[in-house]
Amino acid sequence: MPERLIPTLLIAAVLALLFFLMWRGWRARRRRDATLAPYPVPEDALPASLRAQTLYVATTRHGEPLERLAIAGLGFRSRAELAVAADGVTIGIRGEAPVFVPRAAIRGIRPATWTIDRVVEGDGLLRLSWLLGVRADPSKASGEQTVDSYFRVTDPADRGRVIDAINDISPARAGAGTESEA
Repeated sequence: MPERLIPTLLIAAVLALLFFLMWRGWRARRRRDATLAPYPVPEDALPASLRAQTLYVATTRHGEPLERLAIAGLGFRSRAELAVAADGVTIGIRGEAPVFVPRAAIRGIRPATWTIDRVVEGDGLLRLSWLLGVRADPSKASGEQTVDSYFRVTDPADRGRVIDAINDISPARAGAGTESEA
């Protein structure tokens, strides 16, 4: 028994240290991203013209697909529903308050192949690029930051409809091409 006690305690200590470091890293990320403010769903939001079930993968800084953002409502991978209306897109992630992307904030939607912790077949993800509000913070610049939210559409038949519906309301109309990398 004593010959197993020391290795067991050593393994337990290493695991505890790893969990502590992961927790500390996530807290630091949340502090770093505390000024990023998602848009709430407006009370007078228009009815959705399209709803699609998806797997929400992540939201990252635009052009940095390996840098996950810890934004309220968009921090964790989960099943989600995208609801597209004439005034914007609502991201309804299970267990979180819905996040609204106003029509004016949409910068485009494109196929993608990978992002943080997810690689799929060619163009198996959808990347919604949009402007995210930044709360006033004396230590940081206020304004907006472009981010990319990644989704995997559950029903392949909905994939083209989601792209078309978002492109129809997008002021940028930037989703005409395909992109295999983020």
